[in-house]
Order: sequence, then structure tokens, then C-alpha cells
Amino acid sequence: VQLVESGGGLVQAGGSLRLSCAASGTIFSIKHMGWYRQGPGKDRDLVASISQGGTIYYADSVEGRFTISRDNAKTTLFLQMNSLRPEDTAMYYCATWGLGGEYVPRLYMPDYWGQGTQVTVSS
Repeated sequence: VQLVESGGGLVQAGGSLRLSCAASGTIFSIKHMGWYRQGPGKDRDLVASISQGGTIYYADSVEGRFTISRDNAKTTLFLQMNSLRPEDTAMYYCATWGLGGEYVPRLYMPDYWGQGTQVTVSS
């Protein structure tokens, strides 16, 4: 599976961005998809995920501001980010899991990663 992110950039606090992730290759193997982020000097953390059955998870820090979605073919994943804050500044990575089970994204590391797209929020 190959994953290519796009949509990052520089935005002022309070603004919005929409990230996209295009999947290719053995997409039939994808069960779940999600977004991670890694800020300067920080760990890479799960931001949001959507399972094969449609179960959605958001980290507390983005709940109510970010919305994850995907197309039915599981070839494209989106992350709509509203009310952005300087602390949202990070490299954002698309990720996929092939293991079945609705809570896999919260329990296991992904099988595949994208290269990342930078999001910078100025104050």
C-alpha cells in the first residue's frame, strides 16, 4: 500500500485546512485508516481513525474541531481541520491497518505510513 498526503500548509489560528490521503497498491487489504501527527520534539500520536465498520475515534485534543472521513472505495482519506490552534502545528501522517477488528487502530501500530504533510498554525 502506498499513501500520499496533501493539503498541508501555513494557516493562521482559527483557520481551516483539509488534508487528503490517496491510497494505491493493494488497497483491498486496507481495513482501517487514520491520521497521526508529530510535533517538534514530540511523539507521533494518533489524531483520528475510522475503522472498517465506520467506528470513528478522535483524540481529546481535536474532538469537535477535526472531522475524519473516507470515500467508500477506501482509496481516499480526509481530515477536515477547523478552529486550528498553534499547538496543532505538526507533520501529519496518513496510516492504514490490515488487521480486522473495530478497535485495532487504537491498539496496534499501523501497517503502512505516508510521507507526511506539514501543517503550521501561526498565532
